[in-house]
Amino acid sequence: LDWDEGPDLGGPHAPYDQSARMPLYREALERLRAGGYLYACTCSRKDIRLAASAPHPPDDEPVYPGTCRERKTPPVDRPYAWRFRVPEGRRVRFTDGRRGDCVYEAGRDFGDFVVWRSDDTPAYHLACVVDDALMGITEVVRGEDLLRSTARQLLLYEAMGWPPPAWFHCELVTDEHGRRLAKRHDALSLRALRERGADPAAWVKEWSERLRDGEAASRRAPGAAG
Repeated sequence: LDWDEGPDLGGPHAPYDQSARMPLYREALERLRAGGYLYACTCSRKDIRLAASAPHPPDDEPVYPGTCRERKTPPVDRPYAWRFRVPEGRRVRFTDGRRGDCVYEAGRDFGDFVVWRSDDTPAYHLACVVDDALMGITEVVRGEDLLRSTARQLLLYEAMGWPPPAWFHCELVTDEHGRRLAKRHDALSLRALRERGADPAAWVKEWSERLRDGEAASRRAPGAAG
């Protein structure tokens, strides 16, 4: 790929390091606060896990039980995060380039979500939307494990008054046991695959076929069997 701009080339949408983009994230946070979309939340992950009664996908968070939803002002004696109040019952619909029509219901399929963490840093969803919107990203290609996250992010795009990009969620690469390759599961890296003797040409061929056909004939990562 020939990059139009980026950390090594520079360009009109700099800076590219998130550590240098904090003023942009804070500005978005303040706009969301002023619009009444957020509330301060003191719940820990353990609190939410214990309070949540609905089942949830293993790679996603449980639906927030609403413990702090009616809080009017931030606490002064303990750390807190800023959580986005989703419109319960709202069906968020979008068209995915691979999956087609996708619909998630706020309050059932996903709940209120954190946009600013208690350590005073932006959470993934806010940083992702701010970066993509302000950098003029028109197409997002990522793993299908983030399909549900798209519904959350569409609510942020709407709240900020920004046009969303087009979406394409790829199938996940899995190992010989059918588990997706992920760092949290000690999955093989590309370096480890090379050290095991995986053929780079086979890797390129397989992924070229996946991109061409849209669906893989095999979900197994080349060279993962050792």
